[in-house]
Amino acid sequence: MTLERFIGVKYRRDEDKIARLRELLEEIGIEGARVIEERVDLQFDALKNLRENLEDDELFIKLVIANAVVSYQLSGKGEAWWWEFSRHFSENPPEGSIWKAYADFLPRSRTNRRLVAGKVKRLQRLEPFLEPLDLNALGEYYLAGMGRLRDDIAEALNSKRSAKTIVFAVKMFGYAGRIAFGEFVPYPMEIEIPDDVRINAYTKRFTNEPPVSFWAGIAEETKIPPLHIDSILWPALGGNEEVKKRLKGNCKKWELVLELVEL
Repeated sequence: MTLERFIGVKYRRDEDKIARLRELLEEIGIEGARVIEERVDLQFDALKNLRENLEDDELFIKLVIANAVVSYQLSGKGEAWWWEFSRHFSENPPEGSIWKAYADFLPRSRTNRRLVAGKVKRLQRLEPFLEPLDLNALGEYYLAGMGRLRDDIAEALNSKRSAKTIVFAVKMFGYAGRIAFGEFVPYPMEIEIPDDVRINAYTKRFTNEPPVSFWAGIAEETKIPPLHIDSILWPALGGNEEVKKRLKGNCKKWELVLELVEL
């Protein structure tokens, strides 16, 4: 239970819109979210490309986590950044520490060249946590410990557990885990939706409640974890025509997803 709900804070709520939101999400469900993640999200394709080229699942998963924690203040679209990352490390796998590989890569990046020094320092702080993990440990995080992974990454970076890059790192780790281990594991209910500008603006259509607590409540009611809700909302809110084309071509419930835009 969120603090706001515990102390009984009252927020403006458009109950009719919220009821329809619940109906749409319930009909799309976790399986619909999975289709969007695996067949619509270009970032998932970028990860599959990297894994095929690296042929080293331990390094692959560690790179995905590292890349997620520096995926902010981009100088290009997120999908373009993840494909640049995929192509670069497919051709230039790190031979030593990951942070040193990024110290060379980021200054030359086309889509992530802002705040390079700070991003490299983040990876330096993350390295002592990542380096000793073997594939078995990563598999344990994937199968039963994604919440623990969030906590451990946050501790390593001295960051809030709900910080956008922390929960995004778990989301991308989930993608990598599916690809590497060949098994779908739903995201844990306790991991928050990424609190970004897009989600903030959309939430205001329904309520003035803080977005993280609002979507946590919707997740409980629909039985869809917040990170999967984020996946359902993403193609509806992004306005990317290629993404919408992929959505219509791969998701049987694409019309329900696009209806979310109209709420």
